[in-house]
Amino acid sequence: MTISGVSILLLFIIITGLIFALSNGLHDASSVVATFISCGAATPKQAIAVASCFGMLGAVFGGNAVANTVSSVIDLPAKTSLLSVLLAAILGATAWNLITWKLGLPSSSTHALIGGIIGAVMASSGYQHVLWGWNELTGPGHIITGIVKIILSLLISPLLGFILAFILEKGLKLFLRNAKFSMNKWIKRIQWLISAGLSYNHGANDTQKSIGLIVLALTAATGSATQASPLWARLCGGFVMFFGTVLGGWSIMKTIGRGIYDIQPIHSVGSQLASVSSIFAANLAGAPVSTTHIVVGSVMGVGVADEYRMVHWGAVKEIIVSWLITIPLSAVISAAIYMVFSFVKII
Repeated sequence: MTISGVSILLLFIIITGLIFALSNGLHDASSVVATFISCGAATPKQAIAVASCFGMLGAVFGGNAVANTVSSVIDLPAKTSLLSVLLAAILGATAWNLITWKLGLPSSSTHALIGGIIGAVMASSGYQHVLWGWNELTGPGHIITGIVKIILSLLISPLLGFILAFILEKGLKLFLRNAKFSMNKWIKRIQWLISAGLSYNHGANDTQKSIGLIVLALTAATGSATQASPLWARLCGGFVMFFGTVLGGWSIMKTIGRGIYDIQPIHSVGSQLASVSSIFAANLAGAPVSTTHIVVGSVMGVGVADEYRMVHWGAVKEIIVSWLITIPLSAVISAAIYMVFSFVKII
């Protein structure tokens, strides 16, 4: 591929990576503010303003640990164009995000991106060039890395959110058992701080997924390793995530805020605290997680702790099904895109 061809392909990857970040904002930012709005603590405009601003701050100042994890799951042979694989992966993940956003399904952008990477790599070079992490997990030292690390973090984080939310709900109900109804006013106010923290950590985790692939593309195009994501990439990622949040995924907000459990202020506090704790822990570990999954898990946790019979289990089943199908379907879409690229000789 010529130098001009590489430059054009790199530009397409950066643009599509930012479009993916935009769709991520539409998806996961909706879950960040869902309970905040549903319990009456803030109006939609107020909640979106908080989520947008603090999410952008998280994208810019949230570090590189998650981006490094995402950018280290591919090991392609020299003859394969990494740029073409990355473009197919991002396009497939973005397509799935837009489909589920249109349907109002709280799917995971992280699942979609990982599925996209797996599908594009397998279509281009075979399954053996995905760094699954099995050998490191079973070998000396039992190191958790590669796709195994990502999958484990995606599975454990919603469960952690559920458990923390369950415990917090039980504790808050016991602590506030004799409180007056006017206490709701203070419970709503404190959510502004918690929501800001949740939005910051969401921006720090989610934006880095797109940035990680952009860094990988820059490394492939320039031939020199990039240890940290450049400031311009974090700023661009933060801006498009900001606009994705502003545009909002209102149908997804409705699904999470009312479709699972009838959220009251005390439920929202427990859910938000559990979610921000889980995402903060993931950021420290450099583990890419799904904000949507964690928030859904925490909402289920407060619902079960309060009155499990009132949880809308039919909606929960639909959400779980969307989780299960995201990785394989986004992988199929990305693989198909790569094969089209190969067929029309644009790679």
